[in-house]
Amino acid sequence: MVTPLAKLPILWRQIQRDNFTCPQKLADFLELSPPLRARLLEAPKFVLNLPRRLAEKIPKNTLDDPIFRQFVPLDLELDREPGFVADPVCDKSFQKGRTILHKYKGRALWLTSSACAMHCRYCFRQNFPYETKMEDFSAEIEYLQKNSDIKEIILSGGDPLSLSNEALQNLLRTFDAIPHIQRIRFHTRFPIGIPERIDEGFLAVLQNIKAQIFFIIHSNHPGELDSDVVSALRKIAKLGIPLLNQSVLLKGVNNDEETFLALCEKLVDSGVMPYYLHLLDPVLGSGHFQVSEERGIELIQYVQQRLSGYGVPRLVREEAGKYSKTFLG
Repeated sequence: MVTPLAKLPILWRQIQRDNFTCPQKLADFLELSPPLRARLLEAPKFVLNLPRRLAEKIPKNTLDDPIFRQFVPLDLELDREPGFVADPVCDKSFQKGRTILHKYKGRALWLTSSACAMHCRYCFRQNFPYETKMEDFSAEIEYLQKNSDIKEIILSGGDPLSLSNEALQNLLRTFDAIPHIQRIRFHTRFPIGIPERIDEGFLAVLQNIKAQIFFIIHSNHPGELDSDVVSALRKIAKLGIPLLNQSVLLKGVNNDEETFLALCEKLVDSGVMPYYLHLLDPVLGSGHFQVSEERGIELIQYVQQRLSGYGVPRLVREEAGKYSKTFLG
């Protein structure tokens, strides 16, 4: 007998409630000295949101840690660099209805939620004006039904795994009922911070979808990929669902050869194919993360000389108005 989704325990929601959202409480947990504590932003517009399991990986009393740098708001965000803007990829100009971004031929992106398991400080969509209540999607579904050239739906946000299993099931079944939609792609960071999200109910949802599913995670550093994360991802792989990873090239996180090679090796050893290495989208307040295109090419070449082709991601940049990502190098 199959247990109804609504009756399955929701452990991951309980874990998520324990996220750090107060900079001073995180500073206490990390035992930051007064000079280091003073560099944290008290009330950033894009608030702190850090799962406890990631906070536990950060060494005490330092700001110089690749996980810390990705998630904790610092005074560096107040610096203003030329060319850094609120909407660097011009998402609003491609919006169709409240939930659809239609940038490229053959696929459309569905904004499932504004919520995430964690807040990445370089997030290019941190200023996006999400709808606070999205309950009636009839107009958006009609748009998909009328555009038969759309073969693939990309579930993004926010993070699609912020939705309940019931909500995801209803959404996926709706897409599955549109004959020309053949592929459904998840873009998620959730398993990195809360691997418990890959629960029995979610796996059951995936198992009952006819369309080909692709599961894309976002990991930037090998330290993110511990045994619990890998175990959760392998449960998805056992369903025959391809696993891929997208990374962003970030100063102080993964812009040295050995770290980037270790990330690619850890991914392939975990059954996850490195897919893209993105140059930073120049969102306001993220200039301290910027790494040059030339450095990105050097890193790709370094990995290419040491790993098989399936372990080498493509270096890309997103440019508004282009027909696809721009391949570099």
